[in-house]
Amino acid sequence: MTHKSWRIPRRTVLRGTAVSLALPFLECMAWAKPSAPRPRRLCGVYFPYGVSLPNAKNAEWNWFPTGEGREFQFNQSLLSLEPLRKEVTILGGLSHPQGRRMGGHDTGDIFLTAARLKGSQFVNSISLDQFAAERIGQETRFPSLALSSDGGVGEPTRSSTLSFNREGQPVPALSKPRQVFERLFTSSAESIDLQRRQLAADTSMLDLILENSRSLRRQLGKLDQRKLDEYLASVREIEKRVARSQKWLDTPRPKVDAEGLHLDADDHAPQEFIQTMYDLIYLAFQTDTTRFATFQLGSMNGATSIAGKFPELLGLGKNHHGLAHGAGKPGGAEALGKWDRFLAEQLAYFLTKLKQTPEGDGNLLDQTLVFYGSSNSKTHNNTNYPLVLAGGGQLGMKHGQYLRFNAQTPLSNLFATMLQRLGVETSGFGDSTGELTEVLS
Repeated sequence: MTHKSWRIPRRTVLRGTAVSLALPFLECMAWAKPSAPRPRRLCGVYFPYGVSLPNAKNAEWNWFPTGEGREFQFNQSLLSLEPLRKEVTILGGLSHPQGRRMGGHDTGDIFLTAARLKGSQFVNSISLDQFAAERIGQETRFPSLALSSDGGVGEPTRSSTLSFNREGQPVPALSKPRQVFERLFTSSAESIDLQRRQLAADTSMLDLILENSRSLRRQLGKLDQRKLDEYLASVREIEKRVARSQKWLDTPRPKVDAEGLHLDADDHAPQEFIQTMYDLIYLAFQTDTTRFATFQLGSMNGATSIAGKFPELLGLGKNHHGLAHGAGKPGGAEALGKWDRFLAEQLAYFLTKLKQTPEGDGNLLDQTLVFYGSSNSKTHNNTNYPLVLAGGGQLGMKHGQYLRFNAQTPLSNLFATMLQRLGVETSGFGDSTGELTEVLS
């Protein structure tokens, strides 16, 4: 490598009269650092009940922009994204074909899975974030991070998490900022010792299961042997997770200053709560604690969803469910539009933090794909999802455009494209039929 004259070795010291002082790390020493691929990240954000889509008379509160392609103008709902215009693409017309035949309030569960929930079993499939984490999430302490305003898993078709594992089971979401911070960044000696003892017990148990299985297998017929092998494959996956946990147990957690974070923000302060959750995802990405995160801003549980009362607290008159159903009434489009604007402002806050944080020869947003939107256009309408794709400038994404697609294009085509840009080798995702090349540079 040819060293420019202003680049200096990392071990350079300042020498004076009988003293020497090692320099701190400077940007001009960057060439001396061992080269390593920069992390690629994904964040999925969801809100329920769709958006304001009034007629031409109230077009200023239409969530979708005016015009198409690069010659578009944001309306009031997304105006806060104007400073980030070159970092975002607005997507219209996309939806999950399987979701079009489901109930209007049943599609939140499949926003990142593309499955069809039907009958009494409600069998989901793996979500986009878990699909990626399963393949390339092992390099960080936490393969993924699931957050929501309600927490836990909720109930089928009214889940309070966006994340689902390979078996289609919901991954519990965290909902309290302090709890999230402590899980990611704090660990006492007592808790480490407790985890160490638990992992040792888990290891002993798994060893015993695998040892006993060998003698048992010889006594079984071929069909039962296959069933046992399937069971043992899952045991070995658990064994790998235990080994991985043991490795990270002795790795110090990153030191993060909690000053400025509203860790005690709750459902009585919507802006503080949402921004703090975004802050925590930002810190998790910045410290490479995880590379895959989801954040559900309200579930389809109507008035019982914690985030459902946020519009009322912001002075918009109704809870979120009532606001969405009243969008067609006089003044309703503007009221829902103001809620849409509030959510977009929080998204802009998050994207701006990522963009303003240097990383390598770019910034955090350059290596992060942020997917934001709802599984309804209007409440009860499961087509034409309002969607924003942001970031990934150094992952081959092309932005600064408003793209409209026809109903023959499944949303999973975008998911397959995102996975490829994240470095996940896959032939597709869900019901994808190819890549969405329009978003690629």
